[in-house]
Amino acid sequence: MNSEQTNYGLSISQEELNAPEPFLNPLPRAVLRFNTHILLDGDWRFALDTEDTGLRDGWHLGHYYEHRAQWPGSVEEHIAQAHGQQEPATWQDSVVAWYEREFPMPEMGESLNRSMLQLTFGACGYETRVWLNGRLLRTIEGEEIHYGEYTSFSYELQAEYLRPVNRLTVRVADTLDAETPRGKQESHVYKRGGIWYQTSTGAVRSIWLEMVERNRLRSRVGVVSVVEDQLVRFTLTPRIHDPGDYTLRLQVFERNAQPEAAPLAASDFPLRLEAGQRQQRVVMELPDARLWSPESPNLYRLVAQLVDKDGYVAQIETYFGLRKIEARGRYVYLNNQPIYLDGILYQPGTATYAEIRRHMYAMKELGCNLVRVHIAGVDPRIYNLADELGLLLWVEVPSPHSSTARSRENHKAELLRMLTLIGTHPAVVIWSLYNEDWGAQDIATNPETQRYIVEMYHFMQIAHPQFLVVDNDGWHHISYEGRLKSDLLTAHLYTPDLRRWQELLDRLVQGELEGTAAFPLVVGDPFFYRKQVPLLVSEWGGFGFPDYGGPKDAESRTEDIRLFKQELRARPIAGDVYTQATNIEDERNGLIDPHTGALSVPPGLLNSRRSNSPEAPKLEQ
Repeated sequence: MNSEQTNYGLSISQEELNAPEPFLNPLPRAVLRFNTHILLDGDWRFALDTEDTGLRDGWHLGHYYEHRAQWPGSVEEHIAQAHGQQEPATWQDSVVAWYEREFPMPEMGESLNRSMLQLTFGACGYETRVWLNGRLLRTIEGEEIHYGEYTSFSYELQAEYLRPVNRLTVRVADTLDAETPRGKQESHVYKRGGIWYQTSTGAVRSIWLEMVERNRLRSRVGVVSVVEDQLVRFTLTPRIHDPGDYTLRLQVFERNAQPEAAPLAASDFPLRLEAGQRQQRVVMELPDARLWSPESPNLYRLVAQLVDKDGYVAQIETYFGLRKIEARGRYVYLNNQPIYLDGILYQPGTATYAEIRRHMYAMKELGCNLVRVHIAGVDPRIYNLADELGLLLWVEVPSPHSSTARSRENHKAELLRMLTLIGTHPAVVIWSLYNEDWGAQDIATNPETQRYIVEMYHFMQIAHPQFLVVDNDGWHHISYEGRLKSDLLTAHLYTPDLRRWQELLDRLVQGELEGTAAFPLVVGDPFFYRKQVPLLVSEWGGFGFPDYGGPKDAESRTEDIRLFKQELRARPIAGDVYTQATNIEDERNGLIDPHTGALSVPPGLLNSRRSNSPEAPKLEQ
């Protein structure tokens, strides 16, 4: 068995339970439930609502759908297929599409009084409305319209509204609005071409039905480890329909422990829970725990149970690791040891999960220990994979394309949604709030923009201390009272000329904040570098891109990378991120085949950490 295999049945087979792979997770989420589920992927009825009259005309009550579409898949693909086109279609200003299918009422057995059906969208959007048998549903958070297209959301289906055969209707809408988080998809501000890509929106992740307990733990777990004291702080989210006294029971096992194995640690936490949901942090000691690192990606299995007063257990499982990331002086420290970050920029685009797996293995083969996932929504199983492979991840919030009060509200909402679902993974070590001013174009002059970013930086420091945070990657970092509101001082430096490259790196390490990158590195109050924070060249290379000296053949590109990498390691720089892993649309600068995962350059090319390498000096303690 492998994690790409999908379970279309109503129960988990004995073969799956006994499979040697430790973390079987056919659904795009980080937490595992051993319950019944039905995947609703596949053939759906489809109609494009070109005049946006479907709500007025009551399409959710009944409508003739003239086309078919495969879910998951983008609206652009479905429009093209409906018109007999080979390439994904483009749209102008806005798009509204409707999907519909039936599903039979699952057998719920005798557990009906303790369980309910839950409908989950792995991701869909940017705006999603859902009807069950013509009745508008609300998400568990109470939304009639779910906003966002990068994270999952769920509905609880009330038994009294279910029928022997049920009709599920979905309306998705998106626009080229520059105030919504778009990443590098085109908008009214940034048009397709060069580094801006075609939209890929709508039905982009799987949908599934599953049986869940009325009183349970939601599929979200936050982990903060204090490695010096061997403590782990877990944040869990009880979802309660029946208020009362409960026990939160946590057990930690070795990753591959046999079913009969005793836990390494266990603890009970009595809770008085009201109806609804809320987060709860608890702390456990894990003596003699092995730390997680790229060289030793040690993982443990967490079994979390919510036990009611009658002893009924609702359970979730996940994997986690203990690690500490810190920016101290000129270097980044992992588990209190200096580490050089050999990174690569990764834009998965519309890659399937199977292709993403090949890319991740190939990036490891290149010698990377860091992958910067560039302002994109990705299948969340990428985080599990990085945990297992020992690849550090740098995550970024998909940016809006204009700087307004509304765009900041949308940006914050997207950040919070992502944080909720990516808090478990030891591989995730860095977050970027913005990149190259996209969505914060007035960062150098607008106090409101600066204030928002500073507030979000402080929020991250307090609520999520397990991450390093970059305010605005590339340049225009914010200084407030002379304090940099970024854990890393990052610069995007592009030139195909080696002598110019040496000059730029010298300017960077000397703390010359103007004239080094395309814009000043710091804005706001005066900031004096003086080796206070680690320097990262978080984008460089791009040798296959015409604007940066490409296209080049593989041999000359390999030699350039080697020479440029030597110059980086000859200076007190904490890490670098080569641009980029795979080709995507007009950006033809990838080192990995986007379909097969084959390398176009020698293995290990980006690994500068080898002890016998003259360009990899020992980092100063």
